[in-house]
Amino acid sequence: MKLDLLASREDTAAANMATDFMLLQHYPHPAHARLRHYGWRRPAFTFGYAQNVAAVRAQIGRDGDDAELCRRPTGGGIVDHREDWTYALVLPREHDLGAAPAPQSYAAIHDIVAGALRDQGCNAVLQPPATTATAGQYGGASACFTRAEPADVIHAVTKAKIAGAAQKRSKRGLLFQGSIARRTAGDIDWDQFEESFAAGVAQLLALPAAPVPWPELWDAAVDSLAENYASEAWLERR
Repeated sequence: MKLDLLASREDTAAANMATDFMLLQHYPHPAHARLRHYGWRRPAFTFGYAQNVAAVRAQIGRDGDDAELCRRPTGGGIVDHREDWTYALVLPREHDLGAAPAPQSYAAIHDIVAGALRDQGCNAVLQPPATTATAGQYGGASACFTRAEPADVIHAVTKAKIAGAAQKRSKRGLLFQGSIARRTAGDIDWDQFEESFAAGVAQLLALPAAPVPWPELWDAAVDSLAENYASEAWLERR
């Protein structure tokens, strides 16, 4: 088992979601963990699999007029990708963290995000677990960055949310889709962050990491699935 580091790509919202799903379900090396960072060809918002699209549109409002909107294969809330640093990590089911309870994998990966941000002077920590007194403050928000949930990455002083994520488990493993708010993180060298984050993930997983090319015939398969993710049927699923 090893960690495959895939080259960064920029694509449509539908193609990005299709690629992440393909990395979970149809990667040709299913025993390998795989990590990628990606960008967006146009302004975009994504929202969790279980959310109602009418409610999502109402919350986004006029901000969504010139943006792509796509339902994710993972859960979670609305994510504004116009100024974020986005990544996807897939862990095979055979890895301990890939089979771990969702709160454990969520906190473990976000701890690596926070550490890579601290390497560049950002005072990043994890939002503490909910207590009896704070339990009512968590959950229910449809917009991912309106408030921090337990184990989200926040600024230690301002308490502003810096990073959140959503997860999906299948028989093949765990898909972790993460978003980091660039503006909240501050003055970050994102190339250096990517290197530090990948190294941290490799250390967390106790796996050797190496850059790898995208699989052969990958683009054709992604394009086919992206048509589904761009369809009204997928968008209106809830």
